[in-house]
Amino acid sequence: MKADIVIPKVENVHIVAIQDFSDDFQENCWYAYLLNATNETLEMAMIISKAYGLIDGENRNTMQLRHAFATLAPQTAVKVEFLENNLLQLNNEFSLSYFIGNKMYDKKFIFKANSINVDAQTDLPAINKIGVMAV
Repeated sequence: MKADIVIPKVENVHIVAIQDFSDDFQENCWYAYLLNATNETLEMAMIISKAYGLIDGENRNTMQLRHAFATLAPQTAVKVEFLENNLLQLNNEFSLSYFIGNKMYDKKFIFKANSINVDAQTDLPAINKIGVMAV
């Protein structure tokens, strides 16, 4: 039965971190975005995020946050959540599931501890911005 289950490979869909100016904090802050660089609409996209790792030798874990988006148009991005500065020193994990047509796609993206920084930014596909891509 397991051989009958086909899980398609996620391609051209990313979780990225982008710096945007925050009116609340009056400075540039990091935000996680869901980026759809495909030519298809993503449907019923669900993301579960959490952070974990060591801070000053002590294990730290955040609560899980859940996000849902009914659709995401091709070649666009949507803001998922604010990444508080203390979280950047932890591993930030995003589990993404979505549909294209009647096929479900699923992938786990991780920003390793301290990987979200200005020096790690690169050009992002489809949206003409720079940011950091999760692996």
